[in-house]
Amino acid sequence: MAELGPQDQIVLGLIAKHGPLTPYDLKLHLGDSVEKFWPIPHAQLYRVPPRLAEQGLLREEAEEGGRRRRVFHLTEQGRAELARWLGDPVSPPPETRDPAQLKLFFADLGAPGDVVALAHDQAAQHREWLELYRELYAELGADDSVREVSRARILRLGMAHEQAYVDYWEELAAHPDGPARS
Repeated sequence: MAELGPQDQIVLGLIAKHGPLTPYDLKLHLGDSVEKFWPIPHAQLYRVPPRLAEQGLLREEAEEGGRRRRVFHLTEQGRAELARWLGDPVSPPPETRDPAQLKLFFADLGAPGDVVALAHDQAAQHREWLELYRELYAELGADDSVREVSRARILRLGMAHEQAYVDYWEELAAHPDGPARS
C-alpha cells in the first residue's frame, strides 16, 4: 500500500467520525473541522476517496438512481490504518506555508513602512481567528463526550497559537526595528 498523506488521513478520519460520506459531504465536514488549520483543495476530496477505495481502505457505493452520488464507507482495513496512524506518536515536522511569514522574510527589500503595515494587518487577522476560536470554545457542550473533548483540545491549541501570533505581530508593529538591545 502506498504511504498515506495528511489528506488521506483526513478523509479516513472524517468518515470514521461521521459515517458514510459523499465527496460533497466531506467538503461540508472539512469546513466545520480541520480546514482552518489544514486546508485541502476541494477537488482533492473527489480524488482521494476513490483512491482509498482502490487500496481497500474505503468501500464505494454508487446510488442507482437520482444524482448517482458516490458514498464512501470505512472498511475494517481503513479503520485499522486510521488506528495505526493515530497510535503512532511520531509526526513529521509541521508545514508552515504562511504568506505573511514569506513577506516578513523578504521585508528588508521593501519600503520601510511595509513591515509595520503587514504587522498591523496580521495582528488584526489573528485577533479575528482568536475570537472565532474563543466563540467556538464557549459554544462547546458541557458533556464529556469524546467529540467535545477532542474539539476542546484543538480549540485550546488554536487559541494559544493565535494569541502567540497576535502578540508577535503587535510587538513587531510597535517596534519594527526590533526590541531595544542592552
